[in-house]
Amino acid sequence: MNFLELAMMGFLIGLTGALTPGPTLIATIQSALHVGWSGGPRVTFGHIIAELGVIVIIAAGISSIPDSAGPAIAGIGGIALLVFGAMTLLGAREAEIVSGSNKGKTGPVIAGLVTSVSNPYFWIWWFTVGGALLLSSLSQGLFGLFAFIAGHWAADLAWFTLVSVGIYRSRTVLGTSLYRGILVLCGIILMIFGLWFISQINLSFTVE
Repeated sequence: MNFLELAMMGFLIGLTGALTPGPTLIATIQSALHVGWSGGPRVTFGHIIAELGVIVIIAAGISSIPDSAGPAIAGIGGIALLVFGAMTLLGAREAEIVSGSNKGKTGPVIAGLVTSVSNPYFWIWWFTVGGALLLSSLSQGLFGLFAFIAGHWAADLAWFTLVSVGIYRSRTVLGTSLYRGILVLCGIILMIFGLWFISQINLSFTVE
């Protein structure tokens, strides 16, 4: 594959992952409500930080996760999302619709990082399908690796920015009650994800 083909493959595969509803999408919606359209790019930056760590690990030669680590990943991730969801619920009680241009500069970045690393499927995807594609692109040299990753990150940035712009524009027609209600919904969904991830621990032990 040439540079353009690898970038396109990275973009299309990255888009399928970005379009799948998950904690990072919820973080994008929440951030857009708090800080405006830039919430999406900031969340994406946090997500990229998490992926950089995984890419380094895979490039170092660790291309799989032991089955025994699955329950631990699910448990830690589930607890993190429960805490994150609870914080969202608590913050929603007194939230106001204000311009966020000078506030929360690091909040969305942390949200993108936390919701990525706390999602077990983030790790599962990267150490299976993502890892295989990453190593395949690396066989084309560093330019091949860069092309694949650039395409992958472009998909994340495009989708989460589109979502945050849409949410930010709709903010102008939201009342305070509806605004707080959306934040409550975001918090509940994050906690549901957390509980669901934790439930996978019991399923794992049952299967074994």
